[in-house]
Amino acid sequence: MAYRNLLLHLDHTRACAGRIDAALALAVTHGAHIAALYCVGEIRVPAWADVRPELLEKRSARENEQVQAVIDRFIEKAQRAGVSYETRRTPVPVDDIADEVAVHARYVDLAILGQADPADPSAGGRSFPESVLLACGRPVMVVPFIGASTQGGEVVMGRRVLVAWDAGREATRAVNDALPLLERAEHVDLVAVNPLGSGRRQGADPGSDIALHLARHDVRVQVEHLEMRGADPGDTILALLSDRGSDLLVMGAYAHSRVREIVLGGVTRNVLEHMTVPVLMSH
Repeated sequence: MAYRNLLLHLDHTRACAGRIDAALALAVTHGAHIAALYCVGEIRVPAWADVRPELLEKRSARENEQVQAVIDRFIEKAQRAGVSYETRRTPVPVDDIADEVAVHARYVDLAILGQADPADPSAGGRSFPESVLLACGRPVMVVPFIGASTQGGEVVMGRRVLVAWDAGREATRAVNDALPLLERAEHVDLVAVNPLGSGRRQGADPGSDIALHLARHDVRVQVEHLEMRGADPGDTILALLSDRGSDLLVMGAYAHSRVREIVLGGVTRNVLEHMTVPVLMSH
């Protein structure tokens, strides 16, 4: 299996360069096509606001230059890597950027987004990655703002994979969505945190059923159960990534409904806020 069609979200943040590198590395490995999308956030000026037209024109011209510079850098890197690509540039109201990216993501195998950086916010806002994730219906890879791991100047992503497993629907989707990566991994750890207290049907040996499924795809996994009472499962997962030297995390994205919105579960949000390696999530 392989990913053939990727969506890459471009923006003005410093982290975008590392996201481009991660996406290109993935495309080279899988022989995939990349659709690079830049949503130009539009701020609507109220009719009552007294703003001179020439000031708006200058702002628009400056923004267009910045957008084109990002797109040009992507094109240069994609051509150097020999990757099939296309670029998309679309004006979108700032509040609608996540919805626009989610629509484009529905027609690819995997969407590649960036972790929100409080010190360098994107036009989509701090909730942008999770908003796309919950709306697109496709797997999403979130690249940390520090970038993916590198070795000798080359991106290293998917050699050592950690799978967070709890036998839920979201985790099941994530594992199967990640098969193209798992099949190429050198080592896969599958960890069930507090499996007996999860409330899910995991059998007498948690993780064994999904390990058997993966084995039939020639994916060998090291299964481990961890009982961490009183500890946040998200913190446990983040610590394991460092302890195992993992360069990719695969997990389900959990959410619950409130009156008028869907809110991410605590573990999912914790990982998205503190991740240090790319995370492939499915909802």
